[in-house]
Amino acid sequence: MKNQAINIGLSVKERTGVCNILNTLLADETLLYLKTRKHHWNVTGKDFSELHVLFEAQYTELELAIDAIAERIRKLGGNATGTLKEYVSNSRLKEQPGKYPAALVMIEELLNDQESIIRYLRQDIDKTDKTFHDAVTTDFLTGLMGQHEKMAWMLRSYVS
Repeated sequence: MKNQAINIGLSVKERTGVCNILNTLLADETLLYLKTRKHHWNVTGKDFSELHVLFEAQYTELELAIDAIAERIRKLGGNATGTLKEYVSNSRLKEQPGKYPAALVMIEELLNDQESIIRYLRQDIDKTDKTFHDAVTTDFLTGLMGQHEKMAWMLRSYVS
């Protein structure tokens, strides 16, 4: 079968712009996923059981978000990045290799990253709406922001 041109009311320039935003977000989400997973594996202390379960719930939610972002990129005709090198170079978040902090510091790190993603999503939503006129991606990102707000709230509850 022949490749069908994408004709969904968005120009190639608009779709490319949205895909660039989504690939950056994909990198952010993947780094946060990996950091959450690392903390899940390495958490210790009196709250081990509870934090182990919380971190697992959050990395599971992030894994679903990662897949949905990659699928949105593909729906728009783009290619979803998929290597660690691309994720590290495209992410707005930072890794912390070789560090295995105490449980409270783990929570604070994850909370800071969650809040960073929320702030980035606000900017991304504005661009996908006003610059690229993509209502579907705007709606998708708004829902994703709500998920991050809930995850941040859960983490914030531990450090309050």
